[in-house]
Amino acid sequence: MGPTQFVNGQGIDVRPHPHIGLATVTYLFSGSLEHRDSLGTVRVIRPGDVNWMTAGRGIAHSERTPQAARSAGEQSEGIQSWVALPDGQEEVAPSFMHYSAADLPRRSLDGVELAVIAGDAFGLKSPVATLWPTLYADARFAPGAALDLTVEHGERALYVVKGEIEAGETALGEGQMAVFEPGSRVHLQARGAAHAMLLGGERFPSPRFIWWNFVASSQDRIAHAKRRWSNGEFAQVPGETEFIPLPAQ
Repeated sequence: MGPTQFVNGQGIDVRPHPHIGLATVTYLFSGSLEHRDSLGTVRVIRPGDVNWMTAGRGIAHSERTPQAARSAGEQSEGIQSWVALPDGQEEVAPSFMHYSAADLPRRSLDGVELAVIAGDAFGLKSPVATLWPTLYADARFAPGAALDLTVEHGERALYVVKGEIEAGETALGEGQMAVFEPGSRVHLQARGAAHAMLLGGERFPSPRFIWWNFVASSQDRIAHAKRRWSNGEFAQVPGETEFIPLPAQ
């Protein structure tokens, strides 16, 4: 999301909408967001913080620019990742956890500033609770800096936020993502300054399906969630009167 410079009085307004079978992971580079969910959670997130919302069998939430920031106008940029829940854990009770930027482990490695958001990598382990072995890290490259991606995770990928990074013989620009072969050696080289997210984890035994905001190992679970949202059977978000209708397709 972003980068966007809002004028006074404007901001992000994501109306209440549902999720199942995943955790949403919201991480900001600039600006702020107010999270509200059907558990009654109200939490403002700021740059470097982590909002980890586990949908499980079903949750609804909204995301909006806080009123004070909206009145002043602010620059906003961030990323939200969806982490599928593993087999046997898809219908856990919904929950929400917030971690401050100061909670995340960090290190500098040959000109690359690393913050491990979830899971473990580069000798660091995040305090963020996960249900499955996970890799998720923020990597900021000084001009020309290089990094060898660790091999212990079965699935690994790189998403470029800013700048350009060479992964082996492939050059990746802003907004591009590369998925790497399991166990392969991956050398990352920045062309100038660059910012990227490293992500992955272990492969699930069974595949996942995705439709709109729903992720599940079966199409029946998704069909059931669609009916629930259409029929107003998800718990409401306190303090909200709007909602996003189920898409037609």
